[in-house]
Amino acid sequence: MFRFSAAALLAATCLTAPVLAADPATAPVASLVSQVNIPHQKFTLKNGLRVIVHTDRKAPVVAVSVWYDVGSKHEPRGKTGFAHLFEHLMFNGSENSPGDFFQPLQQMGATDYNGTTWFDRTNYFQTVPTSALERTLFLESDRMGHLLGAVTQEKLDNQRGVVQNEKRQGDNQPFGLVEYAQIAALTPPDHPYGHSTIGSMADLDSASMEDVRAWFRQHYGPNNAVLVLAGDVDVATAKPMIEKWFGGIKRGPKQKAIKSVVPTLPAAKAETLKDRVATVRLYRNWAVPGIDHPDAIPLDVAASVLGGLASSRLDNVLVRQEKMAVAVTANNQSFAQLGGFEISVDVRPGVKPEKVAQWLDGIVADYIKSGPTADEVQRVVMRSVSGRISGLEQVGGFGGKAVALAEGELYRRDSDFYKKQMERLARVTPEEVTAAMGRWLTRPVYALTVEPGERAPYVDAKGTPPAAKPAGAIKTIKRPPEPQAGTIADLTFPVVERTKLSNGIALVYAQRGAVPTTQIALSLDAGNVADPRSRPGTQSLTLALLDEGAAGQNSTQIAEAQERLGAGISASSSADRTTIGLSALSANLTPSLGLFSDVVLRPDFASGEVERLRGQQLSRIASELKQPQGLAQRVWPPILYGPDHPYAIGATASGTAASISAISRDEIVAFHKSWFRPEKATFYVVSSLSLAEIKAALETRFGSWRAQGDAGVKPTATPIPAPRPRIVLIDRPDSPQSLIMGGQILARKGTDDLETINVANENLGASFLSRLNLNLRETKGWSYGVRASINRVVGDVPYLVSAPVQADRTGDSIAAMTLDIKDFLGPKGTTVEEFERTIGGNIRELPGSFETSGDVLTGIQRNALYGRPDTYYSTLASKYREMSREGLDNAIREVLNPDKFVWVVVGDAKIVKPQLEKLGLPVEKVSVAGSN
Repeated sequence: MFRFSAAALLAATCLTAPVLAADPATAPVASLVSQVNIPHQKFTLKNGLRVIVHTDRKAPVVAVSVWYDVGSKHEPRGKTGFAHLFEHLMFNGSENSPGDFFQPLQQMGATDYNGTTWFDRTNYFQTVPTSALERTLFLESDRMGHLLGAVTQEKLDNQRGVVQNEKRQGDNQPFGLVEYAQIAALTPPDHPYGHSTIGSMADLDSASMEDVRAWFRQHYGPNNAVLVLAGDVDVATAKPMIEKWFGGIKRGPKQKAIKSVVPTLPAAKAETLKDRVATVRLYRNWAVPGIDHPDAIPLDVAASVLGGLASSRLDNVLVRQEKMAVAVTANNQSFAQLGGFEISVDVRPGVKPEKVAQWLDGIVADYIKSGPTADEVQRVVMRSVSGRISGLEQVGGFGGKAVALAEGELYRRDSDFYKKQMERLARVTPEEVTAAMGRWLTRPVYALTVEPGERAPYVDAKGTPPAAKPAGAIKTIKRPPEPQAGTIADLTFPVVERTKLSNGIALVYAQRGAVPTTQIALSLDAGNVADPRSRPGTQSLTLALLDEGAAGQNSTQIAEAQERLGAGISASSSADRTTIGLSALSANLTPSLGLFSDVVLRPDFASGEVERLRGQQLSRIASELKQPQGLAQRVWPPILYGPDHPYAIGATASGTAASISAISRDEIVAFHKSWFRPEKATFYVVSSLSLAEIKAALETRFGSWRAQGDAGVKPTATPIPAPRPRIVLIDRPDSPQSLIMGGQILARKGTDDLETINVANENLGASFLSRLNLNLRETKGWSYGVRASINRVVGDVPYLVSAPVQADRTGDSIAAMTLDIKDFLGPKGTTVEEFERTIGGNIRELPGSFETSGDVLTGIQRNALYGRPDTYYSTLASKYREMSREGLDNAIREVLNPDKFVWVVVGDAKIVKPQLEKLGLPVEKVSVAGSN
């Protein structure tokens, strides 16, 4: 489930920069807001379907998004989770297009496709090649008007199991039960927003076929939906297609208006919840108005100033100054008719939670009384506007133009609502923010404390749904044949240009002008393998410290500078590369680069900040050790590579508690000097500006960069040990779900041509339609999703299977996956249907895969890392056409052997160990320090 409220639409990417608010080099907010524009046309069919069309010709793709006015707030008591369950059923085929909905989407080359459910709505979306638009409209119209005849009892039972495993997967995480407590405390049980979207196990168990049919007939009519097309299309082209395929669908019942009031607690309420968590977390929650109220945006701003900005009040006091907390947040989740204002504080280990709570409540009370400053409000506005500008480069997906148009139309019957929100945000004053807080945050608060301890017993599903009652036959209507997708031209990848700065640093550049932004990646030949083996986590700590003080500016000043410019600095690493990124408005590039260069070249590594960030990293490590994924990611690398191999470092690269505690400031400074060097650096840039402008700007800030001292040297790879197949069991008591990870090291390197193996593996494990996923999820219903992929590194690459499964099916799942892999590598290799779907889809999806500047930036970096030419993606379609079924099967058979797998299982040993012992493999129960 994903949330797309007004607050989410306004949420910005993490941006960066320097300079004061009054600096004339900073672009004014008013001029930036004027750029937030999505011109479009609207029309309504006779059956009530509202249609919006936006034309964007930058790529030959169209985003198709259908939003239904039905979410969990429409569910009556006893039927919680129905909206989300039905979202799943809508992907299982319709009367005139049987089979999984993802099959034609993949064949057409769709990208960014999915469906989501939340309190207010259910939406389905995909971005498809222009030539596949009519076929996509047929598919969406068939499930809107011709679905029930394809919904069988078998499909209902299967998707019920999938949804219940999705619920287990979320519940199994640290803090996974918090939302239930918050909803129960803040809203009455009969309130529209009074239960979670995922629903209860009991209600999901009880869903009958007649329930499903009644739900569909009530809520999925065209008069209860909005259809948005955004991209390479216009009204003249789209309207006849839409009338042809949607016009004949009958209206559904008129949707009753949902009455929702903002509940107020009669008195402050405090509760304590025990969970498998590493640190105590304090929550403060209020129910507040939704986007239908004028106070929604002032409350958004209030939350950002309090705990959303990097320079927020809570960050500055509790994290930086008093060092009582390791993380803080504040956000205002605005739904259509209700909102939730939430504050969270992760208490620093060793500090009394009661003391932190006292400080927290004092800060909040003072803030509510005094309100934000004008500068704080302006920084929030700049960050939000710059994020929206960047987001509008994408036509669809989870947050592009189609989302902005659909959400406004569905919730407010105003497709321009996104623009009015931005204009309102730009005008908001400190006085309005203070007044809104006074109205809503002075009401009784719900205070929740989550502390380490044993969870209450988990309420799981009964295991078998009630006996199905026979359902009557559905009369189906035969429609005209499904249109086929037309041809599409091969991808034309942007021209990549290369030059060098005066000190020899390579500059790799591509121009994209869809939005006025610049994205820069400073790539260093370092990565996780550069971490000292005696001090794992040194790189991670170094990267975290870069923007916590540089060139005399402290961490707060750096954060404020980023916010004023609407820019964002990030630091990350992969196994082989370390990357410092800058996302900036092109109009603010010069001052943004000034801050960026300070952070990269002149970090202070102040002793106080080293100690503060050390504490945060220790808390991060402790949190990883409480998460199923974090435990598995620490264990599998040394098992598969051997403990002395450079890639044996844990996949999270955060280090150990012992190593982080021992790292000195001198070691951090030495690491920076050894690896942050011009001879190890390459700039990758995608920008609306010209190469000449980019080079001149980089030359000013980085042209005089010179190395000091000796360069770091990566360790030599040690021989990989012979496979020793077994099951490594990590006990995580009372887990309703087990995480299975298995794999082997392949006799291939990342610099080899792996495309044929990757395509073959799409059918085995890497896509939704893969054998492994379809079997465990769609056929058996034991998992929410399974994925197997090559984790591409420069050196020897691992093949990894990841499968979260219900605990009582752990052993069966490993047996099933092993059989599926052996069948695929043996007598049941790639089918004709799989081959045609995968090859055709991969060719067609290329234009959609490089729609944004970020996509292009990633592509040119990958080409460089793996030693591929700049024209690689332009030639990829031809490469796909040369492949054969026999070639795919031979390629994967040469490298993959499940008999050499090591399986890592994170689960409740008392439940899963007896299952594993029946598989015929040695079972080794191991413990991970700090996980209990």
